[in-house]
Amino acid sequence: MAALSFPPELLLKAQGRGLGLKAAIFDVDGVLTDGQLFIGENGESFKAFSALDGHGLKLLAQGGITPLVLTGRDSPAVRRRVADLGLPHAVYGAQDKLAAAGALLQSLNLDWQDLAVMGDDWPDLPLMSRAAFACAPANAHAEVRAMAHHVTTARGGDGAARECCDLLLMAAGRYARLLQGHLTTLDAV
Repeated sequence: MAALSFPPELLLKAQGRGLGLKAAIFDVDGVLTDGQLFIGENGESFKAFSALDGHGLKLLAQGGITPLVLTGRDSPAVRRRVADLGLPHAVYGAQDKLAAAGALLQSLNLDWQDLAVMGDDWPDLPLMSRAAFACAPANAHAEVRAMAHHVTTARGGDGAARECCDLLLMAAGRYARLLQGHLTTLDAV
């Protein structure tokens, strides 16, 4: 029995239409990080990522929902984190997130109704308004929180993406199997 639970109406919404959600787009700054930008004197950027969020993205993939990263900024730190997590689908430095998401969906033969989106600020609103399910971290901008179907209890960079992943997996009926598998082995289940 899982200790985690979500309201039934939220789980129904997170299932999307018909066959369920197939992918989820995650912003980076403010979602996978706390949104702070640390820039060194030589222009290098430093970011802190949550291990909870990273494991959540891996679990999402194991559960058959493809995690996608779409960010307006580009940095070696973000590219390294995405590579370390083994996420094959990412768009960096997207000035127009809607156009970038559209191209990504087309390349993966997906539709907006197949998709969840997690964002924290105005550039994410066009994606969130089109997706079947929209999620925002607790510290997202007020307009983003108002548009989201679910606002996490966790803040961006501090487990918010994990909460979204857990919700999507639970809605898809895959959470319990993944949890049970982790009780017996750390290998992929």
